[in-house]
Amino acid sequence: MNILGMIMAGGEGSRLYPLTMDRAKPAVPFGGKYRLIDFVLSNFINSKIYSIYVLTQFKSQSLTEHLQEGWRFSSILADHFILPVPAQQRTGASWYQGTADAIYQNINLIQDKEYDLVAIFGADHIYRMDIQQMINFHISNMAKVTIAAIPVPIKEARHFGIIQVDATGRVVGFQEKPENPQCIPGRPDEAFASMGNYIFKGEFLTEVLHADAKNQDSSHDFGKDILPSIYKDHPVFAYDFARNRVPEITEEEIGYWRDVGNIGSYWEANMDLRNIKPIFNLYNLKWPIKTSSMVLPPAKFVFNQDGRRGQAINSLVADGSIISGGIVQDSVVGRSVKVDTGAAIINSILMDRVHVGADCKINMTIIDKDVDIPPGTEIGYDPEADKKRFHVDEESNIVVIHKGYKFPETSPQ
Repeated sequence: MNILGMIMAGGEGSRLYPLTMDRAKPAVPFGGKYRLIDFVLSNFINSKIYSIYVLTQFKSQSLTEHLQEGWRFSSILADHFILPVPAQQRTGASWYQGTADAIYQNINLIQDKEYDLVAIFGADHIYRMDIQQMINFHISNMAKVTIAAIPVPIKEARHFGIIQVDATGRVVGFQEKPENPQCIPGRPDEAFASMGNYIFKGEFLTEVLHADAKNQDSSHDFGKDILPSIYKDHPVFAYDFARNRVPEITEEEIGYWRDVGNIGSYWEANMDLRNIKPIFNLYNLKWPIKTSSMVLPPAKFVFNQDGRRGQAINSLVADGSIISGGIVQDSVVGRSVKVDTGAAIINSILMDRVHVGADCKINMTIIDKDVDIPPGTEIGYDPEADKKRFHVDEESNIVVIHKGYKFPETSPQ
């Protein structure tokens, strides 16, 4: 069976600003050495789906370079590829108008090879999933479309787009952030929320895309327009993600799915990784999360000239980093980071090539790549002072320093 993966990676990610100042949301670093897109790509590859197009749009250079550096197949097998597809305006002089329009503008990629199934997935969520199990569910129900759905507590369902299903899992309705959500049959305390991941029969997908393109009243979105318009006349099913199992998954991780859509949720998902028993286990080698590899030496923790010991406690520290006489606690540290004598990093995220000077104190802060923190700088302790210098997230009060930020020469020394 020919299966095509199409990953929607054009997200602007405005709520993650300033991490998305220079990059698309799927290219945002995560967990010390990964990018958000690595999780969905790893799910596809681990599920043995090797024909993948990545649809890009906003600020795609960083994402494209990442795909070329870390996600290349050899040229021996023609159906093994991961290719970025920028918005090409093949159907008109406009950017993608919605998720369905993004696929429609690249419909030639589907038609050229007549794929049996097309798996359309988002690019910026953290989870593990054996997509073949969802495909088996799709085939066994003779579905035209299958929607990946995650069970959410009925008390929280009003915050989501809810899928109504019958006892067989067939979709019978949709509710957008309902005050009175419909529960899953037989599960009165839960409702199905859409994950934004779909499997379509290939021929049926091209039919509905052509029809939607002609509809001038449509916003050309799968969730808002196409799925609500077809479920009554065609078999559309919801796949229960909580039933998905990958090798060596822990009980805690079953059903784990995070939309790191804002600074607070992004910080929390990173902080989970530092715990003794994180919910999401990066160390599951039976379902590995892949990424681009760099030829870097191991991380190093050393005494400085004054005899102070560099150390990291409850933290992730990536390759090439040197903690010299400083301390990193409850934090996530990227590659080639340097922490100098007397510096203290707490509850923070440091991305690649950050240099923290001597005696700095940093708390509840996200520092993007290529930032040099002058000695003696304090961040995360004085909210008013932080707001004058940096971006401070209004909801979480987390300080965010954008990529390449330059401190003024008058910074504390």
